[in-house]
Amino acid sequence: MTPSVRRTRRMLQVAGAPVAALLALSACSTTAEPSGTAKPDKSSSASPKLSGDVTVFAAASLKESFTALGKEFEKEHPGTKVNFNFGGSDTLAASITSGAPADVFAAASPKTMAIVTDKKDAEGAPATFVRNQLEIATLPGNPDKVASLKDLTKSGLKVVLCDKTVPCGAAAQKALDAAGIKLTPASYEEDVKSALNKVVLKEADAAVVYKTDVKAAGGKVEGVEFPESAKAVNDYPIALLKNAQHPETAKAFIALVQSPQGQQVLSDAGFLKP
Repeated sequence: MTPSVRRTRRMLQVAGAPVAALLALSACSTTAEPSGTAKPDKSSSASPKLSGDVTVFAAASLKESFTALGKEFEKEHPGTKVNFNFGGSDTLAASITSGAPADVFAAASPKTMAIVTDKKDAEGAPATFVRNQLEIATLPGNPDKVASLKDLTKSGLKVVLCDKTVPCGAAAQKALDAAGIKLTPASYEEDVKSALNKVVLKEADAAVVYKTDVKAAGGKVEGVEFPESAKAVNDYPIALLKNAQHPETAKAFIALVQSPQGQQVLSDAGFLKP
């Protein structure tokens, strides 16, 4: 072995450790992600952000609770807006079948919801989300001593009822029939809020309305329970409408109504569980 060969071998032996280290580092770098490679977006599988306006047609008796839920929905989903149209369920149903733009319908009875579903204007089957029971609303302090449905027939007593075509009126008539009582009211009102307002304004002595409306009125009226109301409890169905402009946002509002949070708001307002 020549002197030059021996010198070359010694140089390689001395350099062996650093070279091995460099090779190891090189191997690691080939398995690492290139710095410019985008990482998978973990949020891509998350629910899309809700947006847009939702128009809800709802029975007048839902005004206070739905208004509160609408505000909560907008708070939870920035960029959304919930618009309400409250009124008699039959009038609202007729508007929907006539082409009025709406995304959600919440009726005070299955019969009025059927006006919409029979015309195929609902998307899917409606779901009952609460129930409601009748009560007599009298003037504060109940000066006429109304204690039953029969007392509403007292001479000189001015009583108002909801129109028979709206759920509260149909339920009142059912309760009167169950009690065997014939009552001619001073007027028939277009919805439950109108009937209640007659008593609030002292334009009537009493009205047959829902417990929820008596509760919402606070000290402006006094409520009187009667046993026949148990035979005239109304189921409230809710449905997504076929031509909803923002169906996903509308579905999310319906989900809030049916959620434990929504049910608590409705329960606090006096509604019964479905």
